[in-house]
Amino acid sequence: MEKAIAISEFDYPLPDERIARFPLADRAASKLLLYRGGQIGEGVFRDVAEYLPAGATVVFNNTRVIRARLLFHKATGARIEIFCLEPHTPADYERAFAATDTCVWHCIVGNSKKWKEGALTIEYAGGTLSAERLPGGEDTVRFVWTSGHTFGQLLELLGRTPIPPYLRRESEEIDTVRYQTVYSRWEGSVAAPTAGLHFTPEIIASLPSHGFETAEVTLHVGAGTFLPVKTADAREHRMHTEFFQVDLITLDRLASAVQRNGIVAVGTTSVRTLESLAVLGERVLSTGAAEPERAVGQWEAYSNGATAANAPEPLRALAGWMRSEGLERLQASTEIMIVPGYRWRTVRGLITNFHQPQSTLLLLISALVGDRWREIYAYALEHGFRFLSYGDSSLLLPERENFGAD
Repeated sequence: MEKAIAISEFDYPLPDERIARFPLADRAASKLLLYRGGQIGEGVFRDVAEYLPAGATVVFNNTRVIRARLLFHKATGARIEIFCLEPHTPADYERAFAATDTCVWHCIVGNSKKWKEGALTIEYAGGTLSAERLPGGEDTVRFVWTSGHTFGQLLELLGRTPIPPYLRRESEEIDTVRYQTVYSRWEGSVAAPTAGLHFTPEIIASLPSHGFETAEVTLHVGAGTFLPVKTADAREHRMHTEFFQVDLITLDRLASAVQRNGIVAVGTTSVRTLESLAVLGERVLSTGAAEPERAVGQWEAYSNGATAANAPEPLRALAGWMRSEGLERLQASTEIMIVPGYRWRTVRGLITNFHQPQSTLLLLISALVGDRWREIYAYALEHGFRFLSYGDSSLLLPERENFGAD
C-alpha cells in the first residue's frame, strides 16, 4: 500500500442512543438497508431472500462463541477476570477444548495488577479450576482441574459470554442464546459474527427454494475485531490474527460460485475467510504451495496481481493443492486488512451490520462500496436504524465493475 489512508476520513457521528444494547425479540424483525444498483432503500430482514442476486451462493461463518470470560476472586476480595483468547498448548482449538486436566491459553487479564503471583481458584460441583500466570511478555495462563470435565465443558459451566465492550453492560442470560448464530457449530470465537444473528432456521431453509445455494466456512473471531484504529494513517494499524478453516468439498463449491453467479458473504468474517482463501490460492499459482502454516499477511493481497478480480482460478488452484497433499480440510490463519483500493477475489455482495466509526470494518465497507458508504450510513442514521452488534442489517450489492469506486 503506497497511498496514505487517513482514518479521520472514515468517521461519522454515532449518537449513544443509536447503539443497540439488546437484541430484538425476533431475530428476523431487524430492519434491512438495501444498497443495490447504486440505489438506497430498506426492507425487513425476514424478506432478505427477495433481494439477493439470482443464483448467488450465500456463505456463512459457522463459528461458535465460547463463554470465554472467567471470573476469579482473590482472598482479599479482588476480582480478576481472565478472558481466554486462543489456545497456546495445545494450540489446536479442538484439542484444547477436549483437554481433561490442563491446558494453556493466551488471555487478557483484567485487574492484572492485583494478580502478581500464585494461583487463582474457582470451586464448582465436582472439582476446582485453578489458573496460574506463566512468566513471559504476554499473558499466558495455565489452567488445571481434576473433575474429568473437558475444558470446553468447564467454560460452558463457569464462563460468561464475552459481549462487546461498547455495550457497556454485564452479559445477561439472553446473551447466551442471542449472541450466537442459529447455525454456529465450531467453538472458538470470543465475538459473534454478528451479521448472522438476524438469520432464523426458517430463513436459511427457504434459500434453496429461492434458487440460492449456501456454504459454510469457519473463522474464529478474536478480540482484536474491537480494536480501534489509533494511528492517523490506517496503514500503520497492526491487524490481528484469526484462525480459519474450510473443507475441500466447500472449496470446490466456492470456486464454482465465483465463476457462476457470485458469492454473497454473511458478515465481514466470512469476507476475511473467503478472500484469504483466494490469497492462499494465489500462492499456489505463484510458487506451487499454499503454505497454510504461514498466516496470510496484512498486505499480502495487495502485492499479488496474478489473477483477475472475481476469478475462480485461485480457489481451484488451492483445491488442487489440497488434493495433491491429501487434505480434506484446510486450516490456516489470516491477518488480511481490506481497505479502499483492494482488488476483490471472491465476494460479489455482503450482508453486514453497521460498524463503528474509524474501524477496520468500516474500511472494509468502503473497499466494497467506495465513498458511497457515507450516504449509506447517513440514510441509516436518518431512518432509525440500530447500530453495531445487536443492531440492524444491510445488504450491499455494488455493481461488479465498480467495486470500491469512489
